[in-house]
Amino acid sequence: MSVKTVRSLADLKPLAREMAAARLAAEVERERVAAAMRLAEQERKIFELTVGPVTPLRSTDRFIHAVEPPSPEPRQREADERAVLLQALSDEIDVESLLDTDETLSFRREGISLEVVRKLRRGHWSLQAQLDLHGLRRDAAREALGLFIHDSARRGLRCVRVVHGKGHGSPGREPVLKGRVRRWLVQKSEVLAFVQARASDGGAGALIVLLNGTA
Repeated sequence: MSVKTVRSLADLKPLAREMAAARLAAEVERERVAAAMRLAEQERKIFELTVGPVTPLRSTDRFIHAVEPPSPEPRQREADERAVLLQALSDEIDVESLLDTDETLSFRREGISLEVVRKLRRGHWSLQAQLDLHGLRRDAAREALGLFIHDSARRGLRCVRVVHGKGHGSPGREPVLKGRVRRWLVQKSEVLAFVQARASDGGAGALIVLLNGTA
């Protein structure tokens, strides 16, 4: 054997080692894949034994529409607003000093002219909403009134009616809410003025209230 042939055989040894290593790596990978498949098959059989026989559902042509979730309700904010409104309306304020001493003890905020009160009394503005406080106790009536005025002003209403009753069903036939409603209304910044309703609109048992931005 010549020297050249010996060198050629020596050069082939590293190549042979690389090929052997490659075959070993391929065999290891095949064994890993096979093991994974056997494990998956075992898990499938265990699942089938656990669940039992399964009947495939019949295919249908129905289209299932995605249901939009309802809009979140700001319940905590509404509760906070109710609490603020309830606390803000005091029963201790001296309302008599704030009322005009006419035949109906009307009210007008500073800067509101007497002509506005006259127009309100004549029905210049159409009634857009009404709150009836009949049968409500003091705290419930106070909360209802605060929410009604707040909501009406936020909706941009101009003129509303508040029915407090004439007191015919109260002990002593005295209107329990009449004075309190006046006292609460003068504390609401949304209220510009109010007058006793005309006979056709409730008379002594109701007030016509003018709200912000309407004068």
